[in-house]
Amino acid sequence: MTDQTQTPMSAEEKFGRELVARTTFEKEAVWLPSLSVHHMNAGQTFIEGKTFTECLIEGPAVMAVMNGTSFDTCNMGVAENPKTLLLDPRGDMIAGAIGMSNCKFVRCRFVQVAFTGAREMLDGLEKDLLSARGEAAQA
Repeated sequence: MTDQTQTPMSAEEKFGRELVARTTFEKEAVWLPSLSVHHMNAGQTFIEGKTFTECLIEGPAVMAVMNGTSFDTCNMGVAENPKTLLLDPRGDMIAGAIGMSNCKFVRCRFVQVAFTGAREMLDGLEKDLLSARGEAAQA
């Protein structure tokens, strides 16, 4: 017998489950806080294994860049000093940030997103941001 008392899934819940199940996003706007909430509702504490190609990644948000996450030819955001996009964690854990693990960002543009994570990752991202700024100034 089937349980006839089970309420049907709402359109919002259906959308959230479909969003969490997706592994690729292409040429679309992605509101990072919404993506994070849907993953949390599905019991996932971070976002894992997604590929974003030519997407607009929108905040406001702080992204915790975790193992295996990469950025290929992305515009990381607008700031007079690119270092202001990078936040140094003070403790051994990061709370209140949207964790991204094993995700790829290809030719994406970030708006109102700051980045945090391991010191080595932040150092590399800082170097890339400053290098890109220098190249843009020479063009």
